[in-house]
Formats: sequence, C-alpha cells, structure tokens
Amino acid sequence: MALEHADVQRAAHLARLALGDTEAAGYVDDLKHILEMVDQLQQVDTRDIAPLAHPLETTQPLRPDEVTESNHREVFQRCAPLVEDGLYLVPRVVE
Repeated sequence: MALEHADVQRAAHLARLALGDTEAAGYVDDLKHILEMVDQLQQVDTRDIAPLAHPLETTQPLRPDEVTESNHREVFQRCAPLVEDGLYLVPRVVE
C-alpha cells in the first residue's frame, strides 16, 4: 500500500490532530515502515498454530474469598442525608 502525505493529513484530520507539513512528512516514513512490517507478518504461515488468549500460558493467582473487614455500615451512613432500613435514599432520576 502506497502511503502519501495527503493520507497522513487526512488521518490526522479524522483524528482531530493538528499536524504540520513537516510533522506529516516524518509520519509518512514511520507509517510506511509499520505497514511494511505488517506485510511481512501477513506472509507468515499460521495455519497450524492455535490462537492464544494470552501469550503466556499462566493462570492468575487468586486470593481466598474471605471477609477481611467488619461491617461499618452504620458509621458510613451517619453522614448520609437520608437512610432507611440500612439503605441510602436518593432522588428518583428515571421516571
């Protein structure tokens, strides 16, 4: 794919980026190199390779699901303007 100065300016406009002509010229070369690398990657035969959800085959260490703090609901609700039966009362926002 041939990338031109006008293509970079159009992408910058669509992304709402203020890009000068000298900056755009530098991005043309950078984006050409990136697109060349993508073309190289697309030529690699990956038919026999299973897709991965993550590049490392590890599991996430999880902590035990245990209660670590006591209930402080009454302390927290003392500063609330309206509370009823342990619930915060708020104005209706959806009719």
